[in-house]
Amino acid sequence: MRYLRGTNARAVSRRRFLRQAAVLAGAAGVPAVIPSSALGLAGAAAPSNRVVLGCVGMGIQGMGNMRTFRGNTDVQVVAVCDVHEKQRAAAKASVDEYYDNRDCAAYKDFRELIGRKDLDAVQITTPDHWHPLVALEATRQRKHMYCEKPVGWSFRAAQALRKAVLDSGVVFQFGTQQRSGGKFRFACELVRSGKIGQLKSILVGVPGSWTCPKQPTEPVPKELDYDLWLGPAPEAPYCYQRCRPWTEKEGWSVWYSISDYCMGMIGNWGVHHLDIAQWGNGTELSGPVEVEGTGVFPKDMLTDAATSWQVENRYANGVVLTHMDDATAKKHPLQAPGYGHGVLFIGAEGWVHVDRSVLDAQPKSLLKLKLGPNDVHLFQSDNHHVNFIDAIKGRTKPAAPIDIAVRTDALCHLQQIAIKLRRKLRWDPAQESFVGDDEANRMLDRPMRAPWKL
Repeated sequence: MRYLRGTNARAVSRRRFLRQAAVLAGAAGVPAVIPSSALGLAGAAAPSNRVVLGCVGMGIQGMGNMRTFRGNTDVQVVAVCDVHEKQRAAAKASVDEYYDNRDCAAYKDFRELIGRKDLDAVQITTPDHWHPLVALEATRQRKHMYCEKPVGWSFRAAQALRKAVLDSGVVFQFGTQQRSGGKFRFACELVRSGKIGQLKSILVGVPGSWTCPKQPTEPVPKELDYDLWLGPAPEAPYCYQRCRPWTEKEGWSVWYSISDYCMGMIGNWGVHHLDIAQWGNGTELSGPVEVEGTGVFPKDMLTDAATSWQVENRYANGVVLTHMDDATAKKHPLQAPGYGHGVLFIGAEGWVHVDRSVLDAQPKSLLKLKLGPNDVHLFQSDNHHVNFIDAIKGRTKPAAPIDIAVRTDALCHLQQIAIKLRRKLRWDPAQESFVGDDEANRMLDRPMRAPWKL
């Protein structure tokens, strides 16, 4: 592999340290042999063992992930990419400041970054509609990838990516970081070990999508390559709100609620808790057999993603998973008092609730239970980003690999299709298609704007 050495931003740069050390050593008449501990790198990986990383998409999620990766002494960030000039300039400045140099390269086109011969891996944190195309390019260039969720665009795109990842042999880590959370893992272990009796129902609540009124057409700012931002999405007149990044004043970007770029929160947020729901149900490599639900879609707005929904997913083992927006979930008759957001597993003898803040159960004694050798012990990862780097180095396997990613992605797409068609759909998890429903099956794919294609 190709790796480079990095330092802490607060320390002097390695080059500067070596120059100063060489001058002092020469003056003293001694050879300039510098131990790694003197560079603040004791315990760090040797230069030949560093994972060289490039980052595509430098919005709030991209910057957050990049900062996490560069804090790992096994990683060196060498390149950033974004179609917004201001964002890629800010990302480059952040990387340069951290390493105390000016070496970070900045790109507008992801293909130029991924084509670098020195890269081992890429971080993909673009808007959702770009995820499969950037990830497919990574497989063609044999780059390992940490890809944000959902796979996006369509289920057929997710299938195409799965084949490419498996054929290329690259390491794929899905950005469903709850897979590396101890509370979530323990909740699923309790359920799969039968500690709440036979699992009957699962309730999942996530935030609903937000709305934005239609906007007047505006001139495209010079700092943005708008055509490249749209990519495979349909032509659309530019307005600031359509593709604005996250801002501290305005909050999350509006594109999350525009179906040309994102499924809305039913998929973008839903993918997190649905992944845990299927993990606890033991169906993370299959899926439901029936899907039925309703949703509310805004009309005559810039945004068109569902703001509320309730979808029932029935599995072959008899379990019914009901996915809702948080407001609807709070009112569900089976909901545990005080909850709504998160995942609630309901069994014949108790329940377990888990979200990013709380792990709760009934009976309460389950929270202190020590699982025995005959109980279910799921794959353990305690840090999603470290797990990805360790998987690249062959120390472990990824906590959220491509096969699980595609099955979770499928569940999001199935629910989106069900609430649009407003009828019960039968799904064949083995064939990955709807049974006897050509209209629903056509909705598993969608065309891409030329010249982009899978």
